[in-house]
This record gives sequence, C-alpha cells and structure tokens, in this order.
Amino acid sequence: MERMLSAIKPTGQLTLGNYIGALKNFVKYQDDYELYVFVANLHCITVFQEPSELKKNLKDAIALYLAAGLNPDKCTIFLQTDVKEHAELGYIMACNTYMGELNRMTQFKEKMQKKETALTAGLYTYPCLMAADILLYDADYVPVGEDQKQHVELTRDIAIRFNNRYGETFTLPQALVAKVGKRIMSLNDPTKKMSKSEGNDKGCIYLLDDLNVARKKIMSAVTDSYNELKIDHEKQPGLYNLFEIYSSLSGIDPKELLLKHKGQGYGEFKKAVADCVVDELAKLQERYRQIVDSSIVEDVLQNGAQKAQAVARKKLNKVERKIGINIHKRS
Repeated sequence: MERMLSAIKPTGQLTLGNYIGALKNFVKYQDDYELYVFVANLHCITVFQEPSELKKNLKDAIALYLAAGLNPDKCTIFLQTDVKEHAELGYIMACNTYMGELNRMTQFKEKMQKKETALTAGLYTYPCLMAADILLYDADYVPVGEDQKQHVELTRDIAIRFNNRYGETFTLPQALVAKVGKRIMSLNDPTKKMSKSEGNDKGCIYLLDDLNVARKKIMSAVTDSYNELKIDHEKQPGLYNLFEIYSSLSGIDPKELLLKHKGQGYGEFKKAVADCVVDELAKLQERYRQIVDSSIVEDVLQNGAQKAQAVARKKLNKVERKIGINIHKRS
C-alpha cells in the first residue's frame, strides 16, 4: 500500500477551509493509503504564540481530526514534537538546502517584500523541517493546497540532491491537489485564502464557531453586482467560492448545484449554502464535544507517537550512517 503524509499547523482555531481542503480528504484517503497525519506544532512557533492558546488549539486540532472521521485504527495520528526525529532530520535537511532556495520560498519572500520586521530564523528555515517531516516516512503522496505545492517541490529537490550525494535514501514525494475545494477563499475577500491568521473573523468560518455566527458569515459573504448565478472564477470569485464550499460539503457537482438553484437570487442561494454549512458544523461539533470530554486524544497521541517513531528512527539512523555522523550502532 502506498504511503501518504500530511499535517495541519494550528496557529489558530481550524477553519472551514482546513476542513474542506484537508480533513475531509484525509477521511477518504485513510482507506486507500497508509496514512500518517500529524499536528505540526514546531511549525506553529515560527511566530510567537500565546502558550495557553497554542495548547488549546493543539488539543482541539486532534479532537477535530477525530470528529471529522479519522480512525486511529486505520491511520497514524501524532504530535510532531512527540517524534524528536523530525527536528534532528530538519537540521540535516537545512545543511543540504541552499539559501537561494529558501530565499525563493513564497511566504518568506512576501514578508520581506512587505518589509516586515522581527522575522525569525525559524520562519526562514521551516521549509527544511517540512522536507524532513515528509522524507522521514518515505511518503509517496502529500495532499496539499495549490499554495503549498512549492514546499513539496523543494522537498523533492532536497531528496534528489541527498540521494545523488549519499546514495538512494529517500522516496520522492508527489503533491496531491484536490480538484474541488482545493483552496477555499475568504468570505469577505475572495482574492485571499480563508485563513485563521487573516485578521478578520468575518471572512473566516471556524469549525467551532457558534452556528448562528457561521450562518451570518455566509449570508454576509461578498458576491458581486451581476445578480446572476454563474460559476465564473474570474468575474464572480465570491460566488465561485460559495459554490466550492457548497459542492465540497454536499458532494454534489457545482454544475448540478447551479441547475438546482437556477433562477434564484443571491440571498436564496446563500441560505442554501448556509444551511449546508450549519448542518455539517452541527454534526462535527457534537462529535468534538464527546471527544474532548474523554481521554481519547491522549490515548491516540501516545499510540500514534509510538508507531510514527518506529518508522522515523529507522530512517534517521540510515541518514546518519550515510552522512557519517553515526559511529556506533543504535536502535
């Protein structure tokens, strides 16, 4: 069975975009792949996080993974820092990555262009850690959004370089981008990705939002002045985004939804989208509450860390032997 790996970085509460773009797909993938999913808590701290908030966000992320339908009997779920090999291989990958490659990474470039200050070294080198995250497990596939494909491409470049220098060591991963819901956009600015860090809650639906609040956000979503239901990413990006959300949650093709709501105004269409979103969130939140009131999260993380570390330790030992820094046998 081919292996797949992915993660979510919960620097804030998980969003509807995370759910559609990642969690729902994970649930499908766990039946078809040997799936490893983790919460990337090391990546969280490239910028300052309030410790108490970060701790809650991490636990909520795991609980929401499980509430979304991830089954720890079918996949391996763990916390990044519970497997110390991630950090060690991250440093080794940094030593096999050129500064020019890191200078070209989109997130760092954008922050430099905006002349942001107090940028950390961790923000600059985190793509090396991300490469280690993937390569530790010889992942064949990495499900990502369009904006994350660059990281998988860099990971492949690093792996090829390492394999050429030291002999075949790493599997070259492939990015897997979902066709529908691959990038859910902000409700009040459909030119920007729906993000927990966008700084405007009106454009972002959180998975733990009050249901009435979530409904209001959909109803107030930015559309356009055409007042005609069409699926046009260029001319009607706000409406296109609502179709993406609706289709992803309902499982109905956008073109079928367009026929279903033909002749309706934007308000009536938004109500249908809001009903779909609220119904999904209600079921998810009920399962979430059951999980956080139990000890399931702790048990899942402990078992997941043991499974993941067994694989990661074997790979790291091989890497250390290849580059000559391991001079004694170690299990």
